[in-house]
Amino acid sequence: MDMKLEVVVIPVSDVDRSKGFYTSLGWRLDADFVAGDGFRVVQLTPPGSPCSVIFGNEASSAVPGSAEGLHLVVSDVEAARAELARNGVEVSEVFHDSGGVFHHAGSKDRVPGPDPERRSYASFASFTDPDGNGWMLQEVTERLPGR
Repeated sequence: MDMKLEVVVIPVSDVDRSKGFYTSLGWRLDADFVAGDGFRVVQLTPPGSPCSVIFGNEASSAVPGSAEGLHLVVSDVEAARAELARNGVEVSEVFHDSGGVFHHAGSKDRVPGPDPERRSYASFASFTDPDGNGWMLQEVTERLPGR
């Protein structure tokens, strides 16, 4: 049976501020539902992504800003980083991990610049939303076999 990741819920403290942040990145607003008792759900989708994010009032019991390791796959990490910076996002410089492909948690073992061999999956940049939810840009130019 196919199972497709469709939505990731991220915890935020201010729904309107978060909606403004993500729409400023060019993310498509799919829904903004309000129900009784203050319940509200906002869904946005990054350009070209089949997976969306949802946040809202009473949409998550997690601490706002506690999501980390959210990955946005891009074909050119330097161009994607520059676009985020042009949109006013504080984004790290491009980096790679000293251990090779993928990266350690936090900023451990970060080496400035893209992967020297420009291997797919090995170059990154990071940013956070206004609450501190952590995002990674990951450059993927060639998929692993079976992907």
